[in-house]
Amino acid sequence: MKILIVGPSWVGDMVMAQTLFQCLKQRHPECEIDVLAPDWSRPILDRMPEVRAALSLPLGHGVLDLATRRRIGKSLVGQYDQAILLPNSLKSALVPWFAGIPKRTGWKGEMRYGLLNDIRTLDKDSYPLMIERFMALAYEPGAALSQPYPQPRLVIDEASRDAALAKFELQLDRPVLALCPGAEFGEAKRWPAEHYAKVAEIKIREGWQVWLFGSKNDHAGGEDIRMRLIPGLREEVSNLSGQTSLAEAIDLMSAATAVVSNDSGLMHVAAALNRPLVAVYGSTSPGFTPPLADRVEIVRLGLECSPCFDRTCRFGHYNCLRELKPRPVIEALDRLVGETLTLVEGD
Repeated sequence: MKILIVGPSWVGDMVMAQTLFQCLKQRHPECEIDVLAPDWSRPILDRMPEVRAALSLPLGHGVLDLATRRRIGKSLVGQYDQAILLPNSLKSALVPWFAGIPKRTGWKGEMRYGLLNDIRTLDKDSYPLMIERFMALAYEPGAALSQPYPQPRLVIDEASRDAALAKFELQLDRPVLALCPGAEFGEAKRWPAEHYAKVAEIKIREGWQVWLFGSKNDHAGGEDIRMRLIPGLREEVSNLSGQTSLAEAIDLMSAATAVVSNDSGLMHVAAALNRPLVAVYGSTSPGFTPPLADRVEIVRLGLECSPCFDRTCRFGHYNCLRELKPRPVIEALDRLVGETLTLVEGD
């Protein structure tokens, strides 16, 4: 059985999609799974043993480009028994339809009647988690999902990790705290730089080193965190934001002793690497897309106005993040890594 998955367009969603691949392998151990997705996702898919091949979808998010989708679809004619679509858009259904894949499975959305022939109606109450909505597509409609749910697990090649360590002149002679202070979603997901800096300061004084991860858009924010530290401490921070490829970031993060992250794609990467993880939530909720790992602490204030899921704070104060002080994050790290920490009053 050969299955084509049309993958999602965000890092975190692609990581969580592995739960579907795991379910398919449990139900059909001999099946072959290929994933059609943007090229940026290849480093993630390459680290998922369930995936045979990552197929390039060279289109930006939201781009229709009917001719390209038709060309890709025609190139796949006769190769697959089933297609499973994770996006709910009409565009995502075009390639499997052009390919003439016999069974085309997905949730009802954007008038995809005809393009899909195994169309499901989503009951959000039955499947409150995103992974449940992904996993359910591996089963017949209405079937119970197998328990316990699988967790995403990315597999790291040690040679690739060692090459990344050498390239960026990083050493593993001390514990590593990985900080992921960015969030593509918007400011309402970003814990303040001064709070990240305080966490970094405390860990450095305990003998740790700090690595900052993120995209090129996060580099300036990483420098803000680094420069808040006094000379002698800031030199213990490596700002890797925008310097690494996604593949290198994944491999390097696998070497972290612990991770502190906003609700972001890198949070899900850290969870899939099974790193001890403190996840900081503000405007969003762990009730839909929580990090899927055993060694996770979620820290949030749960103010009356949150979760609002807004990109910017409608009140302009961002109190769900600003008033979330470093102390509970440090205490969560303490529980995860088993060290005793001393904080000054007010942190």
